[in-house]
Amino acid sequence: MNGVSENRKYKVLLVEDDAQILRVLKLELEHEGFDVETAADGLSGLEKALKEPDLVVLDLMLPKLDGLEVCARVRAKSRVPIIMLTAKDRIPDRVAGLDKGADDYVVKPFSIEELLARIRARLREREPHDSVLRAKDLTMDRDRHEVTRGGAAIHLTAKEYALLEYLLLHRNKVHSRDELFNGVWGSDFLGDSNLIDVYIRYLRGKIDDPYDDKLIQTVRGVGYALKD
Repeated sequence: MNGVSENRKYKVLLVEDDAQILRVLKLELEHEGFDVETAADGLSGLEKALKEPDLVVLDLMLPKLDGLEVCARVRAKSRVPIIMLTAKDRIPDRVAGLDKGADDYVVKPFSIEELLARIRARLREREPHDSVLRAKDLTMDRDRHEVTRGGAAIHLTAKEYALLEYLLLHRNKVHSRDELFNGVWGSDFLGDSNLIDVYIRYLRGKIDDPYDDKLIQTVRGVGYALKD
């Protein structure tokens, strides 16, 4: 499932009082293969979150019990990953959510690709660590921080390595520039997703250009994919 284990179906709890947003998110997540449960207020969200889903997407402004209080009560009893979802973009609001135990923070309006990238990142953190990633004759040893192709060492910068790692974890999937940017740099980074084009070019120069078999492919109008 796009970088997380395909051997199980992950359960995601959506706690959101806006019915339209809730419906759209539920449909999108189900399309991506997640098992989705919903709650429209803080009290029912708290009850369902304490039943240990794999991840909770939690709105900040909720009736009956606000998201900060839900987060704090869940965190007192559970380590389930929590992504706060809110229209509040002020730094104190972000800090308050993180201080209550949220693992991540997404500000409305947001792209579904960004939210999916955050969800996958949090779920990957809970999975056993795959020390070696492979695509054909390309190998990444994550414990040694080494990359080889056909047995020859390839020297990458930190961001080139991070981009290649993301592509390997999500191999055979087409990624938009925004999805790659959020997955590697994070949505809080002040930059332009066109930076992805620059780093894809750098990466190709090291892992593709010297070889006949090209791994990184451009899908026009969409983005990039690493195919094995």
